[in-house]
Amino acid sequence: MLKNQTRKLGAHVSTAGGVDKAIERAAKIGANCMQIFSGSPRVWQRPNLDLIDAHKICATQQQLAVELIFTHALYLVNLASENPDLVKKSTNALAFDLRFDSKIKGAGVVVHLGSHMGRGWEAIKEQVLRQISSLINDAPHDSHFLIENSAGQNGKIGSDLAEIKWLINELKSKQVGWCLDSCHAFASGYHLGDPKQQPMLKDNPKQKNLRVHDIFAEIKNLDLAPSLKLIHLNDSRDIFGSGADRHQNIGEGFIPPADLCYFLHHNLFVDVPLILEVPGMDGKSGPDAENINRVKKILE
Repeated sequence: MLKNQTRKLGAHVSTAGGVDKAIERAAKIGANCMQIFSGSPRVWQRPNLDLIDAHKICATQQQLAVELIFTHALYLVNLASENPDLVKKSTNALAFDLRFDSKIKGAGVVVHLGSHMGRGWEAIKEQVLRQISSLINDAPHDSHFLIENSAGQNGKIGSDLAEIKWLINELKSKQVGWCLDSCHAFASGYHLGDPKQQPMLKDNPKQKNLRVHDIFAEIKNLDLAPSLKLIHLNDSRDIFGSGADRHQNIGEGFIPPADLCYFLHHNLFVDVPLILEVPGMDGKSGPDAENINRVKKILE
């Protein structure tokens, strides 16, 4: 039994057959919240919003006690691109997702902002700010835009939490928050465990000259806790500071179990919903009951 019975713990699930079917899938694995795509994550085309039955979705949520639905934006999005057509396609897709979020009374749209492709943060930050600002100004007032941290890959925006903080400060909107992915943070050099115990560094070129960040101190110093709306809880297939975005099942990756436990019980995060995006026990079907139960045991 969880100490906090109201803790939201869920998973990214398929919407095959409709959003109501996704709610059923979430409930079946023991989740009380979930994350979905509004359509295929790898094509620009979006479904017809008019065909979505919001009343049926709400009724199914109430019946199965799946309270929150987050939407993950397309992987194709890049608000920092030099290609105007790509930026336009990105903003159109995000505008749809924000309307989708509003229609289903969702908890927010999680967005990877994209890559500056080597130009650097300073060169693209104003462009990204303008695009998000325009999206928020045109979006329904009950929709939310959640910026996700990146895994430290070259050019990816948001690997440094200070970049996310700058955008949130400049936007000054209650509709804007952020999502913390544990795998991405670990991969980009953020220590998730007790700050008194430094992470183990291996003799690996990827960890040479790696700067280790205390994630708890950084969130406090940047005052990012109030705008944190979601945690993507994923283990990592790669070592600390790898810069690789490859998720692993809970307890089977390189994030030390003690660190994951410390992270989940830290007072900064105890009220933040958790969404799993792990491969599943068969390595391909996605989050399952076993992974949900593993997290529940950690939270006991």
